[in-house]
Amino acid sequence: MSIWTRSAKPAWASPGTVMNGIPLEDFGHGHPDPNLVHAHDLVEALTGPDAPDFGAASDGDGDRNMILGRDFYVTPSDSLAVLAANATLCPGYAKGLKGIARSMPTSAAPDRVAAKLGIPAWETPTGWKFFGTLLDAGKATFCGEESFGTGSDHVREKDGLWAVLAWLNVLAVRRQSVADIVAAHWREYGRNVYSRHDYEGIDSKAADGLMEHLRGLSLKGQRLGAFTVAFNDDFAYTDPVDGSVSTRQGIRVVFEDGSRIVFRLSGTGTEGATLRVYIERFEPDSTKHHLDPQVALADLIKIARDLAGIEARTGRTEPTVIT
Repeated sequence: MSIWTRSAKPAWASPGTVMNGIPLEDFGHGHPDPNLVHAHDLVEALTGPDAPDFGAASDGDGDRNMILGRDFYVTPSDSLAVLAANATLCPGYAKGLKGIARSMPTSAAPDRVAAKLGIPAWETPTGWKFFGTLLDAGKATFCGEESFGTGSDHVREKDGLWAVLAWLNVLAVRRQSVADIVAAHWREYGRNVYSRHDYEGIDSKAADGLMEHLRGLSLKGQRLGAFTVAFNDDFAYTDPVDGSVSTRQGIRVVFEDGSRIVFRLSGTGTEGATLRVYIERFEPDSTKHHLDPQVALADLIKIARDLAGIEARTGRTEPTVIT
C-alpha cells in the first residue's frame, strides 16, 4: 500500500491518495515489498515540481515501510536515524529513548545519533528476533534494518504503519519538507552515504566459494585504493540478554575512516543465491551531501567487486537491483 499527501496539516486523506490499498491474494500481480523498484508507481507520483510533499509505502502485511519526499528517497538507515534524532517530537517518546538497535548491514547513521544522545547503540545480526530480546529487556526503544523494517518497543516486531505515522508526527511539528529535514540531519551528524547491490539468482556453489574466499582474506593495514583497512571479519554476535552466540553473519571490511563494505548471502537454494553487497562511506562535508550515492561510492563499489572477484566467480558484470 502506498499513500501520499500534499500537506503536513492534519486532514483526512482525499480520494486518490491511497494506491493499491485493496487486499489481494496475489498483491495485484505485484511484489509485496516496498522499495524503489517494486513501488515504482509511488516513486513516479512523488517526482516532479508538482508532486506531493510526502509519500510512503508499506508491504503486504504492513511491517515494512519506505519513506519518500518530493524528488527525495529516504534510505531505511537514514529513516531510523532521523526518527531517533526527532523522537521527542512524538508524544509517545517525549521522555527520550533507552537505546537504538540496527542490523549489522544497516548503515552506522543511527549510531551517530545514539552517541550524541548518550544512549546505547546495538549492532545485531539480520533478523528481528535479535531486536526482540533488546526490546523486551528495555535496552532499546527504536530499531531498524536496511531491508525497510523499522519499529519501536510498542510491539515486538517491525511496524511499517507506525514508521509512517512517526514521520507524519515529525513533519507536523517541524513544518519542513522531507528533504529539508534529512539535509539538516546530515549537516548536524554527517552523511553515511549508503547503497545495496543485489546479485540475484547466481549459482549457489559460486556464491559459497566467493564467501569462503572473503573469509580467508587478512586485510588489516592493507591499502585498497584510497582506503586503509582497519579490520575485516565474519561478523559474530553474542546476545547481551540471553548470551546466545550467532556466527557467520556476514563479511565486514571496515576502513580506518569508518567506510564499510559488507557481503552477505540470502536465499541459497535450488534457484540459486542472492549476493548482497552493502557499501557505506561517511561524508562529513556538507558540500558533498547532494551527490548521488553511486557517484559518491564509485571507488568503494569497484573495490568491493575486485575484492570478491564478483565477475570472475559469478559471471555478473552488474547487480540485478540497486537500492
